[in-house]
Amino acid sequence: MPVWIPNLITVARLFAVPVFVILLLDGDMTAAVWVFVAAGVSDALDGFLAKRFDAASTVGAYLDPIADKALLLAAFVTLGVISEVPGWLVVMVVFRDLVIVGGALLYHTVTHALTMEPLGVSKLNTAVQIALAAVVLARLGLGWDLGPAETVLIYAAAATTVLSGLAYIWVWGRRYAAFEREEGE
Repeated sequence: MPVWIPNLITVARLFAVPVFVILLLDGDMTAAVWVFVAAGVSDALDGFLAKRFDAASTVGAYLDPIADKALLLAAFVTLGVISEVPGWLVVMVVFRDLVIVGGALLYHTVTHALTMEPLGVSKLNTAVQIALAAVVLARLGLGWDLGPAETVLIYAAAATTVLSGLAYIWVWGRRYAAFEREEGE
């Protein structure tokens, strides 16, 4: 299988983001749900194809998390704009991502040695954020009201967002301190 096929699926997922946002803003919630589901399926599919057929690429390794993050951030910001997710949570989610990206850029600028490995708490945070977005979208587009589960997910997303942001600050701080020690020797 050519390497470009999983990458094409990832790019399609990236282009689905503005479609998803427009559908939400236009109030076409059912279509928005299905675009979100299709994006999730495409994420699993491109990963499966890349691994199964040894079609992984450097471009894909960068594009895949960008497409995932773009969809998740777009979901949170848009659901916040239409008042379906609390604004304070949207601010926390966006601020955490800005801190992580800013820390990574700063570290890379100083050390020229950036390596990224997602932390366990960050993976948990992403799973909780996806679950919350899915539950809210299911309520809006499919009429599925999961009642208290949505509230629990809101606070779980807030808690894991804070923990994940603090964990990245800790990791970047330790890495920078180790770099400074090595440079001083």
